[in-house]
Amino acid sequence: MKRFQSSTLFVLILSCMSLGLRAQSIPSNKVLPINQLAGTLKAEISTQLKAKGELSNASLANYFRQKFSERFFYDYHTFYNRLASYDELYNNQRNHESRAKDHLSKFADATQWVLPFNYLSGGEVNAYALRHLARQHKMVDIALYYFHSGKDPKYIKYFENQMRSLNAALELEEYEKIEDGNGVYEAFRSGYRVLNWLWIHNMFLNESEYSDADQLRTIATLLQHGQHLYERNDQFRAGNHQTRGMSALALLSILLRDFEGTDAWYDRAMLRLGEHLDKEINPDGFQFERSVHYHMSDINNYFYVYQLAKISDIQVPETWEEKLRSLFTSLVKIAYPDRSAPVLQDDTEIPWAEKNDISGAMTLGYLLFENPEFGYFASDKVDDRMYWYLSQAQVELLKNIKSKKPSYGSLVFPNTHYYLMREGWNKNDKVMIISAGLDDEKPDHQHGDMLGIQAVANGQVILPNYQVRYSLEDFDLFKNSMVKNVALVDEELQGKQWTSNKGGSGFGKFKVLPNPKVISWESNKDFDLFVGSHDGFENIGVTYSRQVIFVKDDFWIVKDNFHSKESHEYKQVWQGHYTHESGPDLIRATFADASGVDILQLNPIDSTFSSGARGKGWTVTSKLNQQNFSFITAIFPYRGYNNRIDESEAPPRLEDWKVNDKKWQLTGTTPVALSDGHEGYFFQTQELNTENLNIKISSETDLYVKNKDNKVRIHLLGTQKATLSVRYGTKNEVTKELKPGEYVEISL
Repeated sequence: MKRFQSSTLFVLILSCMSLGLRAQSIPSNKVLPINQLAGTLKAEISTQLKAKGELSNASLANYFRQKFSERFFYDYHTFYNRLASYDELYNNQRNHESRAKDHLSKFADATQWVLPFNYLSGGEVNAYALRHLARQHKMVDIALYYFHSGKDPKYIKYFENQMRSLNAALELEEYEKIEDGNGVYEAFRSGYRVLNWLWIHNMFLNESEYSDADQLRTIATLLQHGQHLYERNDQFRAGNHQTRGMSALALLSILLRDFEGTDAWYDRAMLRLGEHLDKEINPDGFQFERSVHYHMSDINNYFYVYQLAKISDIQVPETWEEKLRSLFTSLVKIAYPDRSAPVLQDDTEIPWAEKNDISGAMTLGYLLFENPEFGYFASDKVDDRMYWYLSQAQVELLKNIKSKKPSYGSLVFPNTHYYLMREGWNKNDKVMIISAGLDDEKPDHQHGDMLGIQAVANGQVILPNYQVRYSLEDFDLFKNSMVKNVALVDEELQGKQWTSNKGGSGFGKFKVLPNPKVISWESNKDFDLFVGSHDGFENIGVTYSRQVIFVKDDFWIVKDNFHSKESHEYKQVWQGHYTHESGPDLIRATFADASGVDILQLNPIDSTFSSGARGKGWTVTSKLNQQNFSFITAIFPYRGYNNRIDESEAPPRLEDWKVNDKKWQLTGTTPVALSDGHEGYFFQTQELNTENLNIKISSETDLYVKNKDNKVRIHLLGTQKATLSVRYGTKNEVTKELKPGEYVEISL
């Protein structure tokens, strides 16, 4: 036994000696002194450098300057040429100066990293501001201001000292922790900080004031960040926060792959990112949080890694390229004719804007894939920050972008549940998008807009939705149903149990949102049909469904159906600034070019009420004290005074479409017909007669009927299946059960 113990001790001693010869590990809870960095290099790199002479701080800094010139998005030796081109393209000098001075006036270089503390100018730093300090966005502005203001070395020192203050706070554990909601080292904030510091580091590499020691200290700090991200992301966590952190970890693993342990960083980062691609980029190509803003943010996350891997000839899985391409293709599919995109869920770039600018993202798509359809939406420049992550060849490619107009028509995202009704791609064409999805994993960025719609026509957003800003006091208002084109009951909104973020940053979410059910989607040459329901009012005993019909290529019909055993006030909310043209049944918005939109109730209602906030307006149309009721609403875009619905005419006409033309005889509780000669849309009917045609239905429902070219085609537009008995003249009766969206056709 003693002999065995002695042998074991000897082996342990040899093992310890062997370990001592290996590179020491990179810690996550402190930043290594720069004189210890060489000890963390891979053995082959250390041997290579020692073969060239003494392994000093100077030789190590020189080695990494060379590696950054080869591995970074662009060679830092070309920085001044790139800066001159950047200034000419973007003319951002004043903006960078303003943002830099704002940061400098608020935070000391040796700032605190834990609340509470005050700005330099007084006033308390809130959670929202701390989070943005942690991201270090405005440190980039300070770096650019250094170059634009005579290269005062104090700005480099400010960057270095603020980084040191965080490193000191880390070692003393005097920083905001993740569990408190404002974690400075939380994956999203840490990942953003890494990205910004890499950008700054590469900009400063030419500067004599950015010494060898300064450069190595930055590298040591980045290594600590990488190890921290590696250790704390051993499991998948849904959402863009981990994605941003893993994107940064992948960049560090590629740029600093000379250090021991970075291969494991790369493997973990790519594994996690692959999981996010698989689980969070839906098979239909849309990002799972259903927001254009977060969709484009994910494009950036994957772009950085894909781009840097290509520069270093590192092969990434084929699924990456397929998924990345699908992110751009889905933006093409949802785009408006003016090449912008609708506002969907938590879009936050420009608060209260009614569109999303996707040109920067699509320009990235073109640079990666050179797809002319992506080029149709591209510009001669990417978003300003992304310019610094392009290769020189891509900068040159911006000068000759090939463009092709897309050909997508009406379509559906079957996983994300966005439904597009599209006339075409000419500037005045009509497009509507219907939102009918809810992510079951992470609905944090979802708004109270279930079955909500937005639309453009004649170059105008006729039914808008609005971008938001987390830090604004009325964020919860703009996230909920009063600023959406939805139907409501009494004082109920769709979003319920609002809760702010744990860290108090302003971001918040609803604990309860309606669960949608898509009943039917049909698209043909005559019309598009969407039928859906949600359970958002079942808590007060009301069942609800919505039908949307695009009468190609003229106008839309929206039918909102409510059923209850008790009486309620039923409502529709329409975004925009409206006047009431003919009692409550016709409201109108007119734009500067004399185009406009008329919203006409085909089933009479009781009242309208207009309100607004932040310069945005909406009108609520109501039917009072009803158990069962259906709004049947025509959304009629027009161009020019003579093409509007004539409010003096009764019954009204929608161009060639007549309301309740006597040619069509309907039986039902309150039947409504909207017809144009040989075709029509018929609502709340159980029997229809015209000329030699007779249609009997097993229960009251909605139909589209077209009698043309010796054929009668009948589509069921209702929310439930029904049996139709159709007879034409003396022909035998045809009986068929149809589901919503299905049709029967009879040859005459």
